[in-house]
Amino acid sequence: MSELTDEQGMQLSSGIAAFEAKEFRRAWQMLEPMSDEGNADAQYRCAIMVQNGLGVIARPSAAANLMRSAAEQGLGLAQHGLGVMHLFGEGVEQNADEAIRWLEQAGESGLAGAWSTLGMMFMEGQGVEKDADKARAFYEKAGFDPSEFA
Repeated sequence: MSELTDEQGMQLSSGIAAFEAKEFRRAWQMLEPMSDEGNADAQYRCAIMVQNGLGVIARPSAAANLMRSAAEQGLGLAQHGLGVMHLFGEGVEQNADEAIRWLEQAGESGLAGAWSTLGMMFMEGQGVEKDADKARAFYEKAGFDPSEFA
């Protein structure tokens, strides 16, 4: 999406503030039009609302579509969210390879939690073969002390 006008920026900020304040119906009214226009920040928050039925009817596949759209625009939070959706099969087919792909992108976007989630996947063998070395490497990327895993 191109640069936001001052009015759009205020609408996005107000919608995010309403979301953070758990005023989901108000957040939806402000963010949904921007989501429809392709704004990744609005799509991510609308995806969360639709995924969990916050102020709107829960629709897992619609949530996954919104999350994917925001993730494809490079929004790290959405990349992480989509990775977790694939990990657990929420609104999408459960797919460890897709979970890893999106979580790695989120990690590269700067989200330490994505590296931690990948570490957990390999430590516990969740959707993948257990691999303590891979788990340790991901946990290190997340900023954990490697001596915790000796």
